[in-house]
Amino acid sequence: MDRDRILLTPGPLTTTLRTKLAMLKDWGSWDGDFIAVTANVRTRLLDIVNGHESHVVVPLQGSGTFSVEAAVATVVPRDGHVLVLDNGAYCKRAAKLTQMMGRRASAVTFAEDEPVSPTVLEAHLKEDPSITHVVLIHCETGTGVLNPLEAVAAVCQRFGKGLIVDAMSSFGAIAIDARTTRFDALVAASGKCLEGVPGMGFVFLRKAILDGCAGRSQSLAMDLHDQHVYMEKTGQWRFTPPTHVLVALSEAITQFVEEGGQPARLARYADNCKTLVGGLSALGLKPFLKPELQAPIIVTFHAPAHPAYDFKRFYAAAKARGFLLYPGKLTQVETFRVGCIGAIGRTEMQQAVNAVAEVLQELGIIAVR
Repeated sequence: MDRDRILLTPGPLTTTLRTKLAMLKDWGSWDGDFIAVTANVRTRLLDIVNGHESHVVVPLQGSGTFSVEAAVATVVPRDGHVLVLDNGAYCKRAAKLTQMMGRRASAVTFAEDEPVSPTVLEAHLKEDPSITHVVLIHCETGTGVLNPLEAVAAVCQRFGKGLIVDAMSSFGAIAIDARTTRFDALVAASGKCLEGVPGMGFVFLRKAILDGCAGRSQSLAMDLHDQHVYMEKTGQWRFTPPTHVLVALSEAITQFVEEGGQPARLARYADNCKTLVGGLSALGLKPFLKPELQAPIIVTFHAPAHPAYDFKRFYAAAKARGFLLYPGKLTQVETFRVGCIGAIGRTEMQQAVNAVAEVLQELGIIAVR
């Protein structure tokens, strides 16, 4: 094959040549040039959410889940009570890590094919005043459903509850404005809609809660307050930073701005999603979500109801044609997922549709045309 395979996944994802080339240089972690890159990335991340007045941003080594765990441990007091709004697999992960951080966690469960309900949240907050914080997954990547961040944030603000947002697969594509949406912590990562490579997360922390976070974390490496204080004092990371990942993210953000920022990225991903859903629907594949609930990030499709279908064979045949798909994350229904994000456009999405058509014909699921 004369090109890299296209990653139709929710991250890692396909990156541009410019982003790849940014990683060809070695950096000293304490060197002034690298310190300047760190500062510049932090500034431009705050630009994206209009957060300079209200928030700081703290980068952290590791996958996005590392940063979700760090946010919970840093923001929630040891005797706090977290309510997780659960409509999918990543919500359940948030509840599990909250408990493993030693915090009390409760969950209110919603159907996987519906967004969480601010009205139900309000009822729970009225019923149980011991709840101190709410965790929301902005885009539940297990299905692709977009949850109502602004409405949930408004309820939390009205009741004086802290809000921790996992915006892993939405940040950079779906609009988030810290001037109008209050959150205590919002978590995202390098290898998602900013189209960098995986290896670091970052957490926006509300300035008003920062001082109260001192000493809360039971982890040395994941103490975001300590990381922030050290970074403000020295410009450096406390421990060895992911140097190549950071400079790749810096280059990816430059391209993000050149493209037109969040509105342009959303428009491209929405076009990708439209091409994908239209093309696969014409092949008889049915999306799991109603169109009005579908975020243009990743689309869950029902597996073909055909005895010849086997995901491993389906995946391998698509891979042989240059496209990496993603397994389903649902427990009750057999599905597979296709990402719409990354440095790809309508041409690549149409090529992916064509490849899936060939695969379905090869497996004998649809007739050869």
